[in-house]
Amino acid sequence: MAFELPDLPYAHDALASKGMSAETLEYHHDLHHNAYVTNGNAAIKGTEWEGKSLEEIIKGTYDPKAVAQNGIFNNISQLWNHNQFWEMMGPGESKMPGELEKALTDSFGSVDEFKKQFSAAGAGQFGSGWAWLVKDSDSSLKVTKTENGVNPLCFNQTALLGCDVWEHSYYIDFRNKRPAYLENFLEKLVNWENVASRM
Repeated sequence: MAFELPDLPYAHDALASKGMSAETLEYHHDLHHNAYVTNGNAAIKGTEWEGKSLEEIIKGTYDPKAVAQNGIFNNISQLWNHNQFWEMMGPGESKMPGELEKALTDSFGSVDEFKKQFSAAGAGQFGSGWAWLVKDSDSSLKVTKTENGVNPLCFNQTALLGCDVWEHSYYIDFRNKRPAYLENFLEKLVNWENVASRM
């Protein structure tokens, strides 16, 4: 079975009042995300990875020693990353569940300190990539950043929250102001119930 582009969990204009326009979602989901689906399916066709899960392909094709990852990894990992990204945001008011607030406070000292570290990771990622809140293999929470399409699965971590800092994610709405995009993401867009459900 070939991978398919999942529908957005909300309308294209559902996040517009929160700083992510319908135009951004049309480009980001309908074009960019769809390209990863199309190119990923083409890349694995006729290989040992055809018929495997996204997670199996990502873990099996990631090369920690490589400066640049291979085409199968790049497309399949970005397909997975974006599948998560849309679910990690939402149009409604999202209150952070108590267990997540406690876990963040225990790990970072406060929710504000977590947000500060997360924003710094995203703003400090040179070029394209992602900022993440992860649960590590020892169950501790950490803020990380990855280049291009690399994600927490490569390091046996659980992705709780990820923010795409490729320019196509924010340039229509924020131009080159990546820190403002990250602040808006954390304050207005995150579906904290979804984040908590991943713990």
